[in-house]
Amino acid sequence: MIAHHFTVDLEEYFQVSAFESRVARSQWGRFESRVVGQVAQLLDLLDRHEARATFFVLGWLAYRQGDLIRAIARAGHEVASHGWNHARVTHQSPAQFRSSIRRTKDTLEQISGAPVLGFRAPSFSIVPGREWALDILVEEGYRYDSSLFPVRRPGYGYPAGSPDPHWLERPSGWLAEIPPTTLHWFGLRLPAAGGAYFRLLPYGLVRAAFRQCEGRGVSGTFYIHPWELDPAQPRLPVSWLTRVRHYTGLRRTAERLDWLLGDFRFTAVRDTVAALAAAPGHQLAATRP
Repeated sequence: MIAHHFTVDLEEYFQVSAFESRVARSQWGRFESRVVGQVAQLLDLLDRHEARATFFVLGWLAYRQGDLIRAIARAGHEVASHGWNHARVTHQSPAQFRSSIRRTKDTLEQISGAPVLGFRAPSFSIVPGREWALDILVEEGYRYDSSLFPVRRPGYGYPAGSPDPHWLERPSGWLAEIPPTTLHWFGLRLPAAGGAYFRLLPYGLVRAAFRQCEGRGVSGTFYIHPWELDPAQPRLPVSWLTRVRHYTGLRRTAERLDWLLGDFRFTAVRDTVAALAAAPGHQLAATRP
């Protein structure tokens, strides 16, 4: 039975990219923190289904919620990096990006007591033209990335990327890429990995995408944010489109997660990366973005 990846982008409800114009980073400390209760619900779901997950954690949050990060690690889940302050790669210089991922990696390793191997860019913002970020990840000791979303969408996407886990050959070395899952439908590649797609679209689309992965004999990658299980979170004054994307379907997230965890087997990304590294001749399947 294929083991897929259950991943969590660990951030507070007020830290999402769509709220940047309304919530300055300098104001984050003034907002109510709700992440502890949200993560407790996620950990309970994962435990009941005997699933392991990868939590891509913001360094800013980990610095303030060390006990929460330690609880995640003690429960057997992987702690990985989501950068320091949810800045998109497209809004950073190479020097700023290096500082962010180095600081976050150091902080998470000190808190969790385990090596941090993986990274996911906020809003999947390693896009064509920002491949230099992949080289910096290798140079800073990361083993894998999960940022290249192989779709064409305004704001993010890496349309030429492979939809399955694979190795990237970069000038700085080798890096495993674990892309979010997509659904192949009449020649199109549609996002079906989680987030708003999971809440807004029929559950059957996500299930079909993971069945396609199993048909190809590869692991799919699902993602969720803790705030997506919290319909009582404070509402922020944002545009109607952002309200629809952020707040619609929050009441059905937990039920759908229960379905997903019951339908498929899930593990942490680090397990697949270890298997990829051990596979003979793995470099032959590498790509060169």
